[in-house]
Order: sequence, then structure tokens, then C-alpha cells
Amino acid sequence: MTRKIPATVITGFLGAGKSTLARHLLEHNRGQRLALIVNEFGDVGIDGEMLTTCGIEGCGKDDIIELANGCLCCTVADEFLPVMQALIERDLPPDHILIETSGLALPKPLVKAFHWPEIRSRVTVNGVVAVVDAEATAAGLFTSTPEQMARPDHDNPLEEVFDDQLLCADMILLNKTDLVDNAALERARSRIEAKLRPGVKVISTRHSIVDPVVVVGLDAAAEDDLDTRPSLHDSATDHSHDDFESFAVDLPEIADPDALVERISAAIASHDILRLKGFMAVRDKPARAVVQAVGARIDRWFDRPWRPGEAHAGQVVVIGGKGLDRAAIAAAIRG
Repeated sequence: MTRKIPATVITGFLGAGKSTLARHLLEHNRGQRLALIVNEFGDVGIDGEMLTTCGIEGCGKDDIIELANGCLCCTVADEFLPVMQALIERDLPPDHILIETSGLALPKPLVKAFHWPEIRSRVTVNGVVAVVDAEATAAGLFTSTPEQMARPDHDNPLEEVFDDQLLCADMILLNKTDLVDNAALERARSRIEAKLRPGVKVISTRHSIVDPVVVVGLDAAAEDDLDTRPSLHDSATDHSHDDFESFAVDLPEIADPDALVERISAAIASHDILRLKGFMAVRDKPARAVVQAVGARIDRWFDRPWRPGEAHAGQVVVIGGKGLDRAAIAAAIRG
């Protein structure tokens, strides 16, 4: 019998550290041929571009495939299956496939797709790994209060997505533990463990650093035990992301990155922005700058030199609740 290619699904909410984990696994591939499928919420991809230009050996455009046309849980047939078929039909197929879902995706529909005749005899889901932001979880971002739950019209789409990601997982990486104290870490861990299936382990990490063998060696065959992975959306005939939206803001070259970060911070405080990520072009700097925001937390760094002839311009993608005032947000960010 031909050995099935193992696939690891990396799930987790916006900004939890999924792309950082994917990059870590690529950097420590132990001689394996890895392929990575990156899914973005919205039409503009940021994470895939950062990974394909990261300079890691084996981390090229043919091995990293970006799907930026919506969450895979809604586009399995049109987007995911053709890509998987193309990968497994290569003359030299990958030894392992990593699948990084959008932060708003439900992992269970994706795992179900491995029953499709085109791939079920060739690939198995060796594990679903959920990356969790310890700081956001400790702060209660994904938890409804008793008062909220008592309301007849109560609806918390953040909590629903977060719970479905946890319920499908074979392992939890409780990430960004360097940003919380011990009390907050225990609070986050308790909230997570209360939702998990029996036997699912929680590993504390910083910057998504973990022994790759722990992540890619789960051997769970997740597609064969879907019944043990309950989902809040199991009874739904269709799943949409009508509660969320995204759009891109183009940025000219800037002279003061600190001022831009302050404008981004003000925009986040004034609008229902969950996540912001993208690039900046800083005047007189030979390298491109990355800017990432999760809630009120904003980070920036230089990731690579500008290429010869490349336009010195930036762009950020904004993700938030439905009904964002796009014009106001764009104006606030640009200044």
C-alpha cells in the first residue's frame, strides 16, 4: 500500500502566530520536501508573500501556494482540491503538506475535504494544530459574559469561530506567553482546557517555537474521526463570514513610521478592527518594513531589502467586524 502524504492543518484566530509557526517548520524541515498552502481572508495576500521572500532554502514560489480568495472552509471544492491534486501529482510530490488556514476559517470542513475521492487515497490529516494568542484569551476576547449570554439576541461570532477551532484540534499551542504573567497564563489555559476534547494537549510557546516533530508527528488521521470533533456549525447547511470583512489601504512612502503607528493605533481604538497587517516604505531606508497589529498590540520590523526597480510603496490589510467605515479608516491611517 502506498504511504499517504501527511498533512498538518494549522488553525487559530487572527494574529495568533500561525504564519510564524509555518515559517519555523519550514526553517527546520529536517531535509523533508515541504509544501505550504496559505489561506488569507480577503483578496489581498500578505503572509504568503512574506514567506516566499523569506530566504529559507526550499521556501520558494513553487512550494508555497497562496489562496487569497476567502476562507478555505467556504471554497474547498473551487480552491483547495485543485491545489492538492496538483501537489500530489507532481513528479516529486512533497513529503509533508502544511495548510495554514485563515484566522476566520473553520477547520472541520477542510478536514472533511480529505474524504474527496481525488485525494483520500493519497493524503491524510496527521494533525490539526490550533495556535492560540495567550494574551487575547486571558483578556476574554473570545468569551461571552453571563450577562451577554442571557440576552435573547446574543451572538458572538468571535467566540463561535474560536470554539470551532479548538474543538477540531489535536494539539493547542498556547502562544505569545511572553506577553502575559503567570496569573493571566493560567486564566488563558483554563479557558482553553474547558473547551477541548479529551486528551488534547496544550503546549505553551513563545514566537511559535516548538520542536517540529511534536507538531508534524501527531499521526492523528483526523479525517477518520470527524464525529469526535463537534462543531457549532455542524447543523448549518452553509457557513458564511458575513460578520467580518477586510479591505486594503495603499500607503505612499512615509518619512515617520512612528507617526504611522500612532495613526494605526488611533484607528484601531475608534473602529471595530480585529487585525491589521502589511508593509511600509520608509524614506531613505533600503529595506521594506512590516507592520502587524492584533487588537491594540502593534509590532513592526524590517523584513527584506527592496528589490531593484521595486516600487517603494506600502499596503496594509484591515480585518474587522462587518460594516467597517472604510473611508474613515483609510483616511485615519494615511493621515
